[in-house]
Amino acid sequence: MPRPRLLFLALWAAPLLAAPAPRPNVLVIMADDLGYADLGVQGGAEVPTPHLDALARSGVRCTDGYVSAPYCSPSRAGFLTGRYQTRFGHEFNPHVGAPEDLGLPLGERTLADRLRDAGYATGLVGKWHLGFSPRHHPQARGFDEFYGFLVGAHNFQLRADAAPKFGTAQSLNLIHRGREPQRVEGHATDLFTTEAVRFIDRHAGRPWFLFLAYNAVHTPLEIAPDTLARLPAAVQDPARRGYLSLLLGLDDAVGRLTAHLRATGRDRDTLIFFLSDNGGAGRKPFFAYNTGRNAPLRGDKGQMFEGGIRVPFLAAWPGRLPAGTTCAVPVSALDLAPTALAAAGVAPEGSLDGVNLLPVLAGQAAAPARDALFWRFGPQRAVRQGRWKLVDWRDFEARTNSGWQLYDLAADPGETRDLAAAQPAVAAELRARWEAWDRDNAAPRWRGTPNEDPPAPAAAPR
Repeated sequence: MPRPRLLFLALWAAPLLAAPAPRPNVLVIMADDLGYADLGVQGGAEVPTPHLDALARSGVRCTDGYVSAPYCSPSRAGFLTGRYQTRFGHEFNPHVGAPEDLGLPLGERTLADRLRDAGYATGLVGKWHLGFSPRHHPQARGFDEFYGFLVGAHNFQLRADAAPKFGTAQSLNLIHRGREPQRVEGHATDLFTTEAVRFIDRHAGRPWFLFLAYNAVHTPLEIAPDTLARLPAAVQDPARRGYLSLLLGLDDAVGRLTAHLRATGRDRDTLIFFLSDNGGAGRKPFFAYNTGRNAPLRGDKGQMFEGGIRVPFLAAWPGRLPAGTTCAVPVSALDLAPTALAAAGVAPEGSLDGVNLLPVLAGQAAAPARDALFWRFGPQRAVRQGRWKLVDWRDFEARTNSGWQLYDLAADPGETRDLAAAQPAVAAELRARWEAWDRDNAAPRWRGTPNEDPPAPAAAPR
């Protein structure tokens, strides 16, 4: 009799003695101003994007993936905190005011803060755009390592004799390593990819979080020599050719990075997200025009139409997320922080607006644990609940607002038919929900530029 009892005890104790599941690495790759329709997997056909398409096939493509703002810095503030950036006044790019007052508010905790406290190595490579003062520096906001630039845009072709394309001191041909600016030679996309690979290799013995924030495909639209032969001869517009060159370089970079993860056996231990910080800037003269295409969505960067806030949104984790699947329910960049924390086994303290997407991405739940998403960007407002979207958008040329308009995104993703008059009860309910949400928002901490926060009309619609 003793032997069966010992066997029973051994079997009962085995789960307690088993090693806990390893915590995954977390890699967030963010493009800058990427058009919704420019990747092959999203319908783009002008240049091939095989590596980004392969990343989509290796995991889940979210067709209704959103960011929390149609502009660079506030979108990044929402992603890194998991909170609507309007909760803490980070509504516009931090460009107007004293540098010590501009940037992600110091009371907000970032995903890097939370994962570093949990034992992760944390790194940012590429674009920061969340403050320029020492207190707002990435290494004061949870990142152990930083290699990149602090402002909103930068040259791609980096040479000692090259003139800066932007007029601020931080936009000179300098890349910061930590807090020290350095002169470097090469192409920014390539340099950032090399640094990302080195970061991964430096931390092979512990879990890591890497925010790889490329400035491609933001302006300046510079053509890299090694992409010239791959540009289609039929495309003659110099701006579009520059954009496509940056897109080719971005796809090459993602291919190089994912190949390195596979070669080192880290791919199955790494949760990867790829997204853009906002929609493509496909119209002149506003919002850093870059020719990005958002079809069939209406609108562009800076607008509350779908083209400004719905972006390419991919998630991959081999063995944990089903490959080659599509998620067609609304998800948000706000969800990346709580999702990464859940994957790492970290319970977030405080109140987050994002939710854990793992059950949805894994096919275990039909929709996230919320029923609406909200936006505010100066005079522009929007809310999406299920198939319905209520939006008050800005005509920047006329400097007037549309008033509340209602669209059925399931039937009309291009937002061409305003149904507010035909569905007054739906419009009224969504307006009430937006107004209730807005009561918990803060006033902007700094003024926007004219493109972000133009003068209100004489009688702004309510």
